[in-house]
Amino acid sequence: MKRRATMLIASTIALVVALPGWAQVKELPTQTTTIAGTIETIDTNKRAMNIKTADGSFVAVNVPETVQRFGELKVGDKVKATYNNNVMVRLKPPGEAAVDTTETDRAKSPTSGSHMMVRKMTASIVGIDKAASSISFEAANGWKYSRRVVDPAVFDQVKVGDKVDIVWNTDLTVAVQ
Repeated sequence: MKRRATMLIASTIALVVALPGWAQVKELPTQTTTIAGTIETIDTNKRAMNIKTADGSFVAVNVPETVQRFGELKVGDKVKATYNNNVMVRLKPPGEAAVDTTETDRAKSPTSGSHMMVRKMTASIVGIDKAASSISFEAANGWKYSRRVVDPAVFDQVKVGDKVDIVWNTDLTVAVQ
């Protein structure tokens, strides 16, 4: 799950650097990823499970503490997990306080559970490589990320040291089939 979650977050953040107008808040299209398969293993102590998908691959899933019905899952259950990611970004004005917050909410039904997270973080631009068409970010919490920039006009709008607020909403729904 960490790899899948990292890929989801990375792809979501990747969209951030493609924005042509940094002075405004920009909302990017929602990205949806679905994992469906059969639970092959469950580690209740680590709150982790492996899901075997239809193509035979395995996806490791770490289940957050906020998911209350984790104990009801069992090997052999057919599950479907859907992640929706929505990202907003803006260039932060000088002197504005940094943010680093996470808010969560959950809902449940007899056959599914939802978990929503809203993550707000201020990141600094720590590197710009026009030749490689990429920008590197770093946040105070140790988070680091580099990504290729699709729109070269972005390079004219930002510089190393600029702060960017990134807000992403991720909702996860897991349903037992």
